[in-house]
Amino acid sequence: MWKSRSDEKPATPGAPQSTPTAAAAPYTPPRTEPARSVDSYRAEVASIGKSVLIKGELSGSEDLYLDGEVEGSVDLRDHSLIVGPNGRVRANVHARDVVIHGKVDGNVHGTERVELKKSAILMGDISTQRIVIEDGAYFKGAIDITKKEGGKSESRRESAAAGAGSYSHSAASHASAAAPASTAQSSLLEPKS
Repeated sequence: MWKSRSDEKPATPGAPQSTPTAAAAPYTPPRTEPARSVDSYRAEVASIGKSVLIKGELSGSEDLYLDGEVEGSVDLRDHSLIVGPNGRVRANVHARDVVIHGKVDGNVHGTERVELKKSAILMGDISTQRIVIEDGAYFKGAIDITKKEGGKSESRRESAAAGAGSYSHSAASHASAAAPASTAQSSLLEPKS
């Protein structure tokens, strides 16, 4: 397929080559962002393993994955807390985002969001701006939804008791108590014959 040319003369070692060259720039390797994998994410998050037991105050200035046990208080105000499936917390929790897979006995204050996964068991009150409760989660307590508008904080409180992923709140129980008043008002609005 390829033929060598017999008419080409090999270059003599003493004769300089006359090939044009460009100005040589020092080699710099290309900059690439490393792909973020689950392992690299876990490297950026502090982790407490399932065999660790902490009694007292737990505070920090980084995100935390907790799969062990904590008794006392947890304070990560500007960071996230993930309670793993083996995590057992008997403490009041303050964090920006809280995701619960395990068990928490205590009040949870998530300034931005609280999420209860299907394996979660929470017995305590929740105070947050946004909440997600998956089907299958167990929750018993009250929910205080806070809403920040223009630096002012409003809150709406709902109480809930749950088993097997369902929950009821006080608005439903108040609706049945308010039913006679609403029927009395509707009878006043009906025209008399």
